Amino acid sequence: MAGISPAEYAERRSRLQRELGDGVALIPGARPRTRSNDTEHVFRQDSDLWYLTGFPQPEAVAAFSAEEFVFFVQPRDPLMETWNGRRPGVEGAVEEYGADRAYSIEELPARLPELLRDRPRLFHSFGLDEELDRRVVETLGELRRQVRRGVGTPGEIFSPHDIVHRMRTHKSAAEVEVMRAAAEISREAHAAAGRLCRPGVWEYELEAALHQVFRSRGGSGPAYNSIVGSGDNATVLHYVENRSQLRDGQVVLIDAGVELEGYASDVTRTYPVGGRYRGEARAVYEAVLAAQQAAFDVIRPGATLKQIHDAAVRTLVEGMVELGALEGGVDELIESEDYRAFYMHSTGHFLGLDVHDVGQYSIGGEPRPLEPGMCFTVEPGLYFSADGEKTPERLRGIGVRIEDDVVMTEDGYETLTDAIPKRIDQVEAWLRE
Repeated sequence: MAGISPAEYAERRSRLQRELGDGVALIPGARPRTRSNDTEHVFRQDSDLWYLTGFPQPEAVAAFSAEEFVFFVQPRDPLMETWNGRRPGVEGAVEEYGADRAYSIEELPARLPELLRDRPRLFHSFGLDEELDRRVVETLGELRRQVRRGVGTPGEIFSPHDIVHRMRTHKSAAEVEVMRAAAEISREAHAAAGRLCRPGVWEYELEAALHQVFRSRGGSGPAYNSIVGSGDNATVLHYVENRSQLRDGQVVLIDAGVELEGYASDVTRTYPVGGRYRGEARAVYEAVLAAQQAAFDVIRPGATLKQIHDAAVRTLVEGMVELGALEGGVDELIESEDYRAFYMHSTGHFLGLDVHDVGQYSIGGEPRPLEPGMCFTVEPGLYFSADGEKTPERLRGIGVRIEDDVVMTEDGYETLTDAIPKRIDQVEAWLRE
């Protein structure tokens, strides 16, 4: 897998620069985050700066105009690099990451007036980086005090992220290739974890198997906190404690995907403990699988995520009636939203550099039609909590979700995670391999 080439990063920057006109845009990178006392979380770059540069280091700010790309980065520092790792520095920002000019991040306050002076428009998103916000406000005030001397100052402020997010919504061929590779790693990880679904095994053992594959195959780790929920834990949508012991007859909901080159895979499968789906858990699984198929049946260029959701909801409600979880007519149950006691989330979201990726879900108040290059998930589920007031006794403690990653093509779609089995016979055979 080649990943994203320097030429593609350069083309992305050029697209942004063409939209700026006579304005200037500031895109800050992420900062290190404290985990506890003097330890930090593993650094992960801001997705927008990553999209435009592929720059992996903290404390960076990119400034773009139609004419140039100016990069402020941490300078080379032998002492700090001994403690915290190598830095590209100012030289590397130009030679490796395509900047026209580069400076130490410490020079940003002094050089902001030069960048903003006589620019009628500033593209900056306030609220993302408090320190940069303060520097921008100070610089604007400084420039406005010089108006009588003929110094121009931005009169309009827009968000550059609106432009970048429009770009990120449609994936290039190279991006899709990375996401295909991420899906394959996630397939291997699910295989490793699924085959551990035996009575007496602990949820964290499955989590460890997932993460071992993620890292051994070149991923940076999980794209989000991995969910491994057995029994009633599977009915908690964002259960991440992963500390219970598997019991015979349960199902285990595993929602886990790798992050590769910054791109997320987002996959959910629900596996039987002991290798076979049994009893009510089997019936619930079949209902969710049917709902996902109904959702896939409406996917085509021009369809909307709302249409996909509505198709899944109708089939899920039909299933809930058959299971005895709901009573009444399907149309009336949908209109009343009584189904939300057991299905409370949407059926999909955009996917890319972020697990819940950027992109407008509606335009002009109407659901947005899907277009080639858009990536999204399809993830219906049913959740019968053991302590839910409306949960029938025989369904208590059963949670099932099935989730796949999809990219729209010119004439249809590709399911990136299709190689991960989900039909009952396929799953049961897969777990026996």
